[in-house]
Amino acid sequence: MNEQRVAVVTGGAGAIGSAIVARLQEAGHRTVVLDRTGDVVCDLSSATSTRAAAAEVLDRYGRCDVFVHCAGYLDPMPLESLDLNRWRALMAVNVEAALWLVQAFAPGMAARGFGRVILISSDGQWFPPSAAFLPYVTSKAALLGVMRALAVTYGEDGIAVSAVAPGHTDTPAARAVVAEGALEASIASQVLKRALTPEDTAHAVAFLASDGAAAMTGQVLVADAGAFMR
Repeated sequence: MNEQRVAVVTGGAGAIGSAIVARLQEAGHRTVVLDRTGDVVCDLSSATSTRAAAAEVLDRYGRCDVFVHCAGYLDPMPLESLDLNRWRALMAVNVEAALWLVQAFAPGMAARGFGRVILISSDGQWFPPSAAFLPYVTSKAALLGVMRALAVTYGEDGIAVSAVAPGHTDTPAARAVVAEGALEASIASQVLKRALTPEDTAHAVAFLASDGAAAMTGQVLVADAGAFMR
């Protein structure tokens, strides 16, 4: 490539996000972390803040060639205790922010005839771990609908839109909200009996961002050690 590609990663300050950033840097991308702390500070629950962050990215870096939406808000709420404001905040971060950022970055991608949009979903949408994960599972399933719609929308512009669905990954954030023994139970349900790491997701993202995935769009890579096979 003639110019260094710029990759913007939401949630890039977290465990999985920082692994994605590191892997994309290794692959030669100039990376931009868009998070509560990072290269561009943003509150993804606010459409105004998200749109302002997109404008700042384009002003400071001039472009976005690869957009990875890794930010994920996990707020356990079973149906009987569902709170509208908390529900909307989770959906704003997990789903809506991706739309506002693609809306801002896609025109430049289309003008250059190249773009990658990669959405981080979850294998939990196929078998929710518990009733308390209702909002999170819903948001991650919604991302796959967004992926397919955007893949059709932008295909003629050379923009590929795909997703990665990790399994239960051992991160500090996951350990803070899941029940004791949940990680061990997840490993037992997998074909490959090993703990999933942030790097597992990062490698899948790096592949989708590469020229080696030029023929892939509208697809989801399930990186869960065989817990779910499709």
